Amino acid sequence: MPLEIVRNDITKMNVDVIVNASNSELQMGGGVSGAIFKSSGAQVLQEACDVIGNCSVGEAVYTKGFQLQAEYIIHTVGPVWRGGSHSEEKLLQSCYEKSLALAATLNCESIAFPLISSGIYGYPKERALQVAISAIHEFLMGHEMYVYIVVFDNESFGFSEKLSKSIHQYIDEHYVEEHEIMYSRNQLKFESEIHQLPDILEESIQENRSLVDVLDQIDESFSERLLRFIDEKGMTDTATYKKANLDRRLFSKIRSSPGYTPQKKTAIAFAIALELNLYETKDLLETAGYTLSRSSKFDVIIQFFIEEKNYNIYEINEALFTFDQVLLGA
Repeated sequence: MPLEIVRNDITKMNVDVIVNASNSELQMGGGVSGAIFKSSGAQVLQEACDVIGNCSVGEAVYTKGFQLQAEYIIHTVGPVWRGGSHSEEKLLQSCYEKSLALAATLNCESIAFPLISSGIYGYPKERALQVAISAIHEFLMGHEMYVYIVVFDNESFGFSEKLSKSIHQYIDEHYVEEHEIMYSRNQLKFESEIHQLPDILEESIQENRSLVDVLDQIDESFSERLLRFIDEKGMTDTATYKKANLDRRLFSKIRSSPGYTPQKKTAIAFAIALELNLYETKDLLETAGYTLSRSSKFDVIIQFFIEEKNYNIYEINEALFTFDQVLLGA
């Protein structure tokens, strides 16, 4: 299941468990911790924490959620940033690993994290985000769970300044202020057929395939084209939907419904997972009735990453989040 970055109040997240960035004594703190205590019922939560007693840095414990929508609260203690030479990264990674393992033990299907240690503990936000995403990604490759990183505003979020400048420059060079042209699925299909004919003829000659067989690809549905790409790229279904940051149930629906038309962000997520080039991406999108437009910042950002051959969907989503665009997958 997917990882999603959301801008929200973590106490209002409708998930099975929320994570509290706590102190070792499990006492009510300020910021996010204070908000969690107040929303759950400060007195009852503090009493539950006092029964546990304490928690070491990098470890995790849990209590009930009490008045929160979440059934549980996982309390984990992040490291104080001291320059990076005191095992801070290892300890921060452990916070996420132990919290996720504990959530799995509690049979939770969804969990919401703050960006641990990035507040008063001083961990650089960009580094803290990378540690979080790395640990969560590794967990999701072997587990099914909805995972959210919740930030209150853009100042709480650490995206690469260097990459942000590169994207800004690319947008300035490629983004066109105009009304987006809406294509019907039939129009796109017709355009696709016209543009593909020269390539189809060459492909049929190179692969010694009949022109009839190759032309049949024009009539492929999104599902059929997707499955063909998966086979051609030597990917498995599981690896594909996980790399696409998508839910297994959605992939099953697409696989079993040849006529299924996904959302645009879903189609692009598959293109990123399969590391399709720009031509292949447009080819896949057209089967679902979409195209990439220079008048859409979302599309321009996607094109930037594909041209850079950067297919890290989490980094792409960080960029999309920074530029207030819809995220891929999820």
